[in-house]
Amino acid sequence: MLLSTLSAEISQLITQLRVNTPLLLEIIGVMYLIQFANWIIGYRLNYLGIYPRSWHGLIGIPFSPFLHGSFNHIFFNSIPLFVLASFVLLSGWTIFIEVSVIIIVLGGLATWCMGRKGLHVGASGVIMGYWSYLLMNAYHQGTWLSIVLGVVCIYYFGGLLFHLFPKAEKSSWEGHVFGFLAGLAAAYLVPLIPLYFHSGVPQ
Repeated sequence: MLLSTLSAEISQLITQLRVNTPLLLEIIGVMYLIQFANWIIGYRLNYLGIYPRSWHGLIGIPFSPFLHGSFNHIFFNSIPLFVLASFVLLSGWTIFIEVSVIIIVLGGLATWCMGRKGLHVGASGVIMGYWSYLLMNAYHQGTWLSIVLGVVCIYYFGGLLFHLFPKAEKSSWEGHVFGFLAGLAAAYLVPLIPLYFHSGVPQ
């Protein structure tokens, strides 16, 4: 009985991954179209990135994850972004959107407040946020699925940990750190959202 139940859950999991894949590929495809257009115009779109402690730099909080400094930059972000976003999506589109918004807003705002002067662009902060969210979720939930996803995150993406430390001068390690912390915050905040909206609190 246990094996048949587990087999059914795994089959459902694989089906869900297949259903989510086309839309995720479309999102990443749009990022590549933006990258191509950005390259054509000499990367002028990167002025829409996060520029710390400047009022016009606030516009970069929602836009910066979709902008990259080169084709290498977007390529090496694409694979972990696709895989980790797929894992988060297994909890449903509502949670995926909530997690993404929290990571983008909190991570971006922290980068704007405390990052080095210069344009901060790229999806790396979101990737770090998804990664830390999945790890913390494994600890919080303790279900077989969350634990398996956490183990996969550590085994295949453990190298992301080194991105939390300053390396190349042009690498936004601050965006990595604040994205990581925003992912941890999302693991705590997302479960509270339905409680808030269904607990009689004025909306």
